[in-house]
Amino acid sequence: MRRRFMVFALLVVVVLTGYVVGCASATGQPHMIVALDELRAARSELDSANADKGGHRVKAVSLVDEAIAEVEAGIEYARSH
Repeated sequence: MRRRFMVFALLVVVVLTGYVVGCASATGQPHMIVALDELRAARSELDSANADKGGHRVKAVSLVDEAIAEVEAGIEYARSH
């Protein structure tokens, strides 16, 4: 019974540590983090779309990739300044 409690306690500590670290890294950047998640979701949807769009899907993928890179750069800039 004690071993089971220790395993449970360790699991709780690991999960809480991960949560705290995640929150700390995103502090001050909640909108940028959400934007990044949404852009990644958009990229995934574009990848799933039919290819025949007169080149517009390919251009959209390129623009979303650029947007993802810019948001990541903005997040990194804010972390270091």
